[in-house]
Amino acid sequence: MARRTLQEGESEGGHDVSAAGGVVLRREDGSARVAVIHRPKYEDWSLPKGKLEEGEGFEEAALREVEEETGFTARTLEELPPITYLDRKGRTKLVRYWLMEVLDGEFSPREEVDQLRWLTEREATDLLTYDHDRKLVSGAMRPGLVKRLRFRRG
Repeated sequence: MARRTLQEGESEGGHDVSAAGGVVLRREDGSARVAVIHRPKYEDWSLPKGKLEEGEGFEEAALREVEEETGFTARTLEELPPITYLDRKGRTKLVRYWLMEVLDGEFSPREEVDQLRWLTEREATDLLTYDHDRKLVSGAMRPGLVKRLRFRRG
């Protein structure tokens, strides 16, 4: 089922599902690369994200989900525009994203996420399944912002 972005005002009654994730960047060969993951359950390419656990804040959940799905610890740099859409079950889902920088770690395939690719903006927008993910990556990797980031080699 295709995801449909909600129109303005459609989510005024709140949302059914709260989630958080990251646009995770690292420096590779002198340029910024973004982490894009493959989820075999959904046969999609997306950004790391997941539902909040009880009592967890959005930023805390974003960092946890990034680590769980990618194997990398990261730090948040700035919050990105939130996304609201109808999920596969027809529920209103709010996802808050942060631009993140990799600190440490290593990817290992697992049941939930079997592949991770470090891609340029163009490669990512070509591969990502969902329009809202493509828009987030394009906005996050704007030249002025990327130049200001201090990346660790990864």
